[in-house]
Amino acid sequence: MIDNNKFIFETEARTAIHRPGLEDLLNWLATTDFYDAPCSGRYHGSYKGALAEHSLNVYQQFWNIAPRFGYDASNPTLLEESAIVCLFHDLCKVNFYEPYLRNVKNPETGIWEQVEEYRSKGSTTLASHGACSCYRVMQFIKLNETEFAAILHHMGAWDKSQYSNPGEVYANNKLAWLLHVADEAATYIVGC
Repeated sequence: MIDNNKFIFETEARTAIHRPGLEDLLNWLATTDFYDAPCSGRYHGSYKGALAEHSLNVYQQFWNIAPRFGYDASNPTLLEESAIVCLFHDLCKVNFYEPYLRNVKNPETGIWEQVEEYRSKGSTTLASHGACSCYRVMQFIKLNETEFAAILHHMGAWDKSQYSNPGEVYANNKLAWLLHVADEAATYIVGC
């Protein structure tokens, strides 16, 4: 499954994104845990390979929703912007989690068992989850202002940083709102 997600992820990125630095970004991702990483420690996608799976699910959900709001996948600019923000919105989670064993009581047997879960290795030194992801993308490819704002504010009201103002951003940036809605759909409806 992980190798399949890697193939699909790279194919989708190369098909939609035509900016300098994309190959360098994909090559860097291949040296990280991106394709093996969980999407969270104990919540959505807390299993091996979920980060890439979630990113692909966000991209799919984006295009399930976006045509209703005037986005057309045949427009190369819109396709490129959507691929960038959906596929790379959670790069802050690269090399962020580590597995550990936790004791959990089996509800059926009443016996304590060790289960593998994930925990963060620490916190980011950047202002927020979105800011860290923007920074990582911009090490390789240039983001326009619309894309930057979309990734920066994709957490919506879940982002408690002092830099978060999703209502104002979403009112003026359809891409940002669509990314947020697609992320929520992938997380809470699709399940990863």
